[in-house]
Amino acid sequence: MKFLRELFQKNFSTLLSMLLLVAVPLVGSSSLTFILYQNQQFLENLTTGQSLLYFVLVGVAMAFSLVNTTAVVLVTGFYLGWSGFPGMVVAYALAALTGYQIATLLDHGKMLGFLSHFPKVDAVMKELKTDSWQLIFLTRVSPVTPFALMTFVLAIMRVRRGPFLLASIAGMLPRSVFFYWLGTKAQDVFTLLKDPDTGTTGKLLLIGLVAASFFGLYYLFNKALKRALSKGAANAADHA
Repeated sequence: MKFLRELFQKNFSTLLSMLLLVAVPLVGSSSLTFILYQNQQFLENLTTGQSLLYFVLVGVAMAFSLVNTTAVVLVTGFYLGWSGFPGMVVAYALAALTGYQIATLLDHGKMLGFLSHFPKVDAVMKELKTDSWQLIFLTRVSPVTPFALMTFVLAIMRVRRGPFLLASIAGMLPRSVFFYWLGTKAQDVFTLLKDPDTGTTGKLLLIGLVAASFFGLYYLFNKALKRALSKGAANAADHA
């Protein structure tokens, strides 16, 4: 109980932000569907300037978890086709960098400072940072991990910005390409958002991505734990 009380007292703003990043996309995606229903011509025949503004807006919205990333990919694929895919990648990069910066400003290193009171946890976290590229990639590749929440978690772990951005984009690409393709093939955007019919091949792909993420993360955590315990034992032996 003391651990939980101290955790909430010292990291309330960080934990509240993480909770909101999970809950808000549900409201945001419903709002997106309603707006599109009321303005069905909104994204048709956009000019270059309007397209740029659209990608900036959805990038910021994804960063603050105002919309679900999958819904944005489906809608963009439906309205803009493959010519809009590079813009979608840029929007992802903008969302990742914005979320990273916001999380860093909100947390101020408080969570890592708190975890430093627990040597074993702190040691594992430090070991995980040595595999940060793989860690980031595996958290991004799964279609069930919330984009904004994982951005927040990775930012407060203090992973370096460059690898964070590159691994985030690389990890998001497999599922993004699939859902974007699904959007380009759809006949009705509202039916698509309500029930994206991925088909058997799509379901197998998504299951494969979830499995790869889960087992990959398990392997990384297990390896980090073993390294931390090994170093801890070596340090204890040196001081004996």
